[in-house]
Order: sequence, then C-alpha cells, then structure tokens
Amino acid sequence: MLSRRHLAWHSLVLGAALALPLAAGAQPAYPSKPIHIVVPNAPGGAADLTARAVGQKISQALGRPVIIDNKPGAGGVVAGEMVAKSAPDGHTLLLISSGTAVSASLFKALPFDTAKDFIPVAPLASFDLVLVTAPGGRFKGLADVVAWAKANPGKLNIGTPNIGTTQHLAAELFKSTAGLDAQIVPFNGTPAVINALRGKQINIGLDILSPLLAQIKAGALQPLAVTGDKRSRVLPDVPTAKEAGVSGFVAASWNGLAVPAGTPAPIVARLNKEIVAALGDPAVKKQLETLNLDPQPGTPEQAAALLNNDIKRWNEVIVRASIPRQ
Repeated sequence: MLSRRHLAWHSLVLGAALALPLAAGAQPAYPSKPIHIVVPNAPGGAADLTARAVGQKISQALGRPVIIDNKPGAGGVVAGEMVAKSAPDGHTLLLISSGTAVSASLFKALPFDTAKDFIPVAPLASFDLVLVTAPGGRFKGLADVVAWAKANPGKLNIGTPNIGTTQHLAAELFKSTAGLDAQIVPFNGTPAVINALRGKQINIGLDILSPLLAQIKAGALQPLAVTGDKRSRVLPDVPTAKEAGVSGFVAASWNGLAVPAGTPAPIVARLNKEIVAALGDPAVKKQLETLNLDPQPGTPEQAAALLNNDIKRWNEVIVRASIPRQ
C-alpha cells in the first residue's frame, strides 16, 4: 500500500504530465505588445497617412499602440527586408503597394522573395493615375494624342516621375497598348513633371492624380483621361483611357498591408477583420477620400491577387520595354 506521502507525489507528477500538452499548445494572447506598421515611404505622403489613419483605428480595436515606422528608400527594399526578417507573430506589418510589385521585377536581386516571404492581409485603398497636358495646346482629348503620335512617329514625349515607378511603367504600358512610337521622359519627381508640362518641354504627362489635382482644378493642367477601370470620384467628367479609345489600357495604383510568411492564420484573419472594420469607419473613409484615395476593403486572397497580378504585369512591361534591371 502506498503511503500518503507517495500518493501525494504521484498526484503531483500526474497533474504536471496532464498539464504539459496544455502548456505546449498554449499561445500568448494576440496582440501582446505594440504593433508596428513599416512604411517604405517618407512621413506625410499618401502611404504614410493611409497607414496612420487605419493604424489608429486598429489600435483602438486591439487595445495596443500601433506605431508607424517610416523606412523610405531603395524601392521599398529596406522596409521589406526589415519585415521579412521580423518574427511572424502579427506584431510587424508591411505597407505593400503596386510599387512593391514593381520592385519585385525591377531589381536583379532582393534580400527577400516578394511572392513567398509575405502574406498579404488586406487591401487598403486604390488611387487613380491621370494623363495630362498643358492647356491651350493641340490636344483636346486622348484621341488627339494617339492620332498625332501615329502621324508623327517618335515625336510624342510622355513625362513621368523616376524610372521604375508605377507611373513610368504605366506610361510604357500606354505606349505599347496604343501602339505608339513615343519617348518616355523620366523626371526626378512630380514637381519636375509639372514644370516640364507647363514649360511645353513635353507633350503629355502621366502621374498619380492626387498631387496634380490642385493644378488641374486651377486650370494649370488639362486632364486627358484617367487610367483606372472607372471614372475618378473627383474628376467625374474626365473619361477613362478605355472610354477615350485606348481599349485594354488600365493602370491603377493601390496599397495594402502584409505580414511575414509563417504568421498564424488566426492572426491574419483577426488583422483582416480589424482592417476591414477600420476602412468602413466613416471618419477613416473621409480621411482617405480627402487624400483622393478610395478605400478598398477586401480579403487576404484579394490582396494577394493584387500583388501577384501586378508582379506579372509589370514584369512583362519591363521586359517588353527593355528597362534595365537595377
């Protein structure tokens, strides 16, 4: 017969053994610390302000601070590497965009695999690109541009921001889709494109609508067409490129959030739920629309499709245009 002392010992050992599977399978509550959103852009731009608007709402829902870490430069490589190497626990997110897809195709080598090292969580917003010209010139609409370019091969100049930007590749896509022999002229940023247009140094420009909107509304630039699949909310009288006669030409920009590969599915689902809720909040929606961004709540699968489809599309444009890999 076992002594009382032995019975107590056996009970302690048995209790510990039964508790082991529970302890091994237990996961810390999420989130357990502040959440960081790494933004590959400088503070104050559309990407940064989008992350802050959505992050503030997520913070309220999850009960933890959301910190925006701005890591600009190198085509988003610095930010991407930081997130790819972080713990896959849902506490570090990356703001991804059409620029992320461009970098995946434009760089010879990256310190991460864009398609494999991240799990897209949700789209955030989309924003229009627009084709513009100086007012009072020969072009009244996009059809005039196409007709003149075909009658004058090699003479049309299309200004965009830097080589490898979404705008630059969209201009290459416009050129090939419309079947034009034209020159793409990259400038060091949007202000330089605006100055070249107003100085009649280039015929047309292609850029994101938001930084051009004030010039358009003041009459300093004339919009020819937006490049999305529908008309812009802020320029409802301006046709899409498809409506203006360049069928097959659609190019829009977007952004979203992703986490490192290996992040547990329940955490991805929780983040998606809170992001979708944030984008549906009237105050957040108003903030984004003020920036000329259109909220685009969606699933992780939809965010992944945006990224993967853009990687494929922009890679094809880069190859066709013989743009050197960086």
